[in-house]
Amino acid sequence: MKGRGKRRHLATGRYLVRSIAAAFLILMIGLPIASIVAVTFEDGPVAAWRALTSPVALSALWLTAWTATVVTVINAVLGTLTAWVLTRYRFPGRALLSSMIDLPFAIPTIVTGLMLVVLYGPQNLVGAWFEQGGFRVLFAPPGIILALLFVTFPLVVRAVEPVLMEIEQEQEQAAFTLGAWPLTTFRLVILPAIAPAVLTGSLMTFVRALGEFGSVVIVAGNLPRRTLTAPVYVFGAIESGEAHAASAMSSLLVAVSLVTIMGVDRFARARKEKRGLT
Repeated sequence: MKGRGKRRHLATGRYLVRSIAAAFLILMIGLPIASIVAVTFEDGPVAAWRALTSPVALSALWLTAWTATVVTVINAVLGTLTAWVLTRYRFPGRALLSSMIDLPFAIPTIVTGLMLVVLYGPQNLVGAWFEQGGFRVLFAPPGIILALLFVTFPLVVRAVEPVLMEIEQEQEQAAFTLGAWPLTTFRLVILPAIAPAVLTGSLMTFVRALGEFGSVVIVAGNLPRRTLTAPVYVFGAIESGEAHAASAMSSLLVAVSLVTIMGVDRFARARKEKRGLT
C-alpha cells in the first residue's frame, strides 16, 4: 500500500510539472502566435495573400531571404574555420578570442547597428574609403549583411566546436601517416563528423537572420523596395496603422522559423538515435 501511494504521488507530481510547463508555453508562446495568425486571416486568405504579395512586401521578403542565405553560407565556412582554430591550436589570446565570439549574444543588437554606423559611416575613415571607391556599405545590402554576420556568427562556431573536441586526433594523424594531404584528411575524416553540427548551426543562423531587427533598422536606411527587410517592414506597417499587413508578414516569418526549427530538432533527434544504435 505504501509503495502504491508513493507511485501515485510521483505520477501526480509528474503530471503537475508537465501541466505547468505546457500552460506556460501556451501562455507565453502559443497565444501570441495564435493572435497574429487570427489577425492575418480575419479577412480571409485572399486578403492575407494580397498583403504578402504587394510589391513592397515581396521586395522586403526577397531582400531578407537572400541576405540571410549569404550570411548563412559565410558563417558555415568561417564559423567552422574559427571552431577549428579554437580546438586545434594553442596561441596567446585564444581565451580572449573565444570570449569575444560570444559577445554578440550579450550586446544589444541596436548597439551593433550603432557600432557599424560609427565604423562604416561616410564621415569616418573606413566608410569614406569605401565611398571613394564607389562601394556603399551603409544604407545598402552590404551593411545588412555585416549586421547579420555580427549577430549570428557565434551560432555555427558553438555548434561545431564541441563536435571537433570529441573527434580523436589519432584519426587525423593516421591519415597523415598514410600520406593523405591535409585537405583530403579534412574532407574524408573531419567533414563527415562535423557536417551535422555545421548544418544545425547554419539553419539556426538562417532563422536568426530572418528575424533580425535591431541592428538592421540602424544600418539599412529602410528604403522601400531597396533596403527594407521583412522585420523592418513589419515595424513600418505597425507605425502606419496597417496591422493586417504587419500580421501577415509576421505570420509568414513565424511559419518559416517554426518549420526550420522543427527540422533542426528532428534532425538532432535522428542523429542521437543513430549514434545510440551505433
